[in-house]
Amino acid sequence: MFPSSQSGAKWLPSELVGAVVTPQLIDVVDTITSVRNYPSGTRHHLTTCRVEHWGLRTESATPDDPFTSSEVSWVLPAQGIRIQRRRPRSRHARSGPTLLTAIRVTHDHRSWRTTDLLLGLALQGRRTPRIVNSAEFAAAVTGRVLRAADAELALRTVHRTLEEISEYHHDLGSWLLGLGITRSLPGG
Repeated sequence: MFPSSQSGAKWLPSELVGAVVTPQLIDVVDTITSVRNYPSGTRHHLTTCRVEHWGLRTESATPDDPFTSSEVSWVLPAQGIRIQRRRPRSRHARSGPTLLTAIRVTHDHRSWRTTDLLLGLALQGRRTPRIVNSAEFAAAVTGRVLRAADAELALRTVHRTLEEISEYHHDLGSWLLGLGITRSLPGG
């Protein structure tokens, strides 16, 4: 992936030197009990957990975050995307960007398992989206935390999504309407 030096040592771009390689983030949402389970054994109760015709919609309180009251998450399996938006505690606070992250999804009648592919887009208003987490993504690929097939899937998903959203003039709501999702993403 990266060129090797004559001595056999691997060359790493400077942005990867400080990147922390984290294990893949996998969570399982039980739609019957409205609980999100993490591999660490941590369980988190969801205030909203609904299977929609387009995917899964969840919301959870964030009591440990002094600036955010809750996080809204939509899983769009057909697009391989998770959309996340944080609701600020103060109604006067400026909302942060909406994150669209590449994921791998499997689900059945009771549970939704998502694997975060560590690469995504940050969308703020109608400005051009930014690709985010590229250093963490590259470190995970280099450290073989992320399989080559998943890395390729993440790149294709993020670039396809960027192109699609650009066709809608960077308007997330219009892009969602184009996908047949008439519900508005709350928290904006």
